[in-house]
Amino acid sequence: MRKLIWVALALFVAVPSHAQTSVADVSAGYSYFRMGGSGGLNMNGVSGSAGINANNWLGVVGDLGYYHGSPAGVGFNTVTYTVGPRFSYRSDSIPVVPFAQALFGGAHLSASFAGVSATSNPFAYGFGGGADIGRGKIALRPQVDYFGLRENGFTTNSVRVSFGLVFHLGQK
Repeated sequence: MRKLIWVALALFVAVPSHAQTSVADVSAGYSYFRMGGSGGLNMNGVSGSAGINANNWLGVVGDLGYYHGSPAGVGFNTVTYTVGPRFSYRSDSIPVVPFAQALFGGAHLSASFAGVSATSNPFAYGFGGGADIGRGKIALRPQVDYFGLRENGFTTNSVRVSFGLVFHLGQK
């Protein structure tokens, strides 16, 4: 365990600090997805993204998530696939890069119980943000996003809370 702590310190503290922009970022991690408001559905899963940075503050990101929940023996799966702009703030004085993003795309929802299943494919949009914490090629990424799943004139409000790693590729 001590070795793991020392490796983490080396990655996040001892790496030279400068606010250079990476060419691309790839992230993956755990996600909690709350579909609907009170009385909604709690789901756990994974999400990941890949982004290309046009400059120091603007990038384009593609985001993919898979979430599962099984209340009362009913299996629910949700897949979100979205793309959109990401706005970042980089500074030499802090080892944190906060960002905000707007995502648009789709979702695939499925439910099954006792051999009976149903699916739905709503339009999905998300707004949120997070921060890359740490300098160097690897950083921690906490993130919170609102997701709206819109179909047949109705919107299901959802929230995604994610925590994972981001890998910065190349430098501009």
